[in-house]
Amino acid sequence: MKHVLGGALTLVLSTAATAETFKADVWADNWFALYANGSLVGQDRISIATERSFNAESFSFRAERPFMLALMAKDFKENDTGLEYIGTNRQQMGDGGVILQIKDAAGDIVTVSDKDWRCKVIHQAPLNKSCAKERNPRVGEGPCGFEASKPPRGWTAEYFDDSDWPRATEYKKRQVRPKDGYNDIKWDRQAEFIWGPDLETNNTMICRLLIR
Repeated sequence: MKHVLGGALTLVLSTAATAETFKADVWADNWFALYANGSLVGQDRISIATERSFNAESFSFRAERPFMLALMAKDFKENDTGLEYIGTNRQQMGDGGVILQIKDAAGDIVTVSDKDWRCKVIHQAPLNKSCAKERNPRVGEGPCGFEASKPPRGWTAEYFDDSDWPRATEYKKRQVRPKDGYNDIKWDRQAEFIWGPDLETNNTMICRLLIR
């Protein structure tokens, strides 16, 4: 599944004599987009609107160090209740999780997903987990409240100030329970699953890490 996205990034940054080629491996529940210095370099090919979209993506990009990696990750939800399978006997909160690794042209690890990343949750729902037991859950009513905000302007750029963002929360494989695609990648042993502080109610997050 090797492919290259973000042609504009490659065209602009490859003109620098010190630009390098990097390979990214990413698995997300359910969707991700990865940026380098504000330019999209790779994303999940399966739409976030797909209820069960489990797969890994591997792709290459070029960048000159130092550069900022920025990641958006989303868990599937039917609406702003944060629930899935609404109205069925499987109605529940979803649970997220993302893992990634970046290698250089020699195949050496440059970085992995871990608690060094700074992550901000921009969609959280439901605010009360009892919403999952509602017979007719309605967005914003009773226990089914939500909090949502747009990504801050310029959040993918190198010089954006993320100093007040909390560190990513690390999770074990048994907590995330990765599905299709995860085993297609040989993961570095230092790579950890990351997400916000709550796997179930944190539905969308944005993360950043400077690569030197």
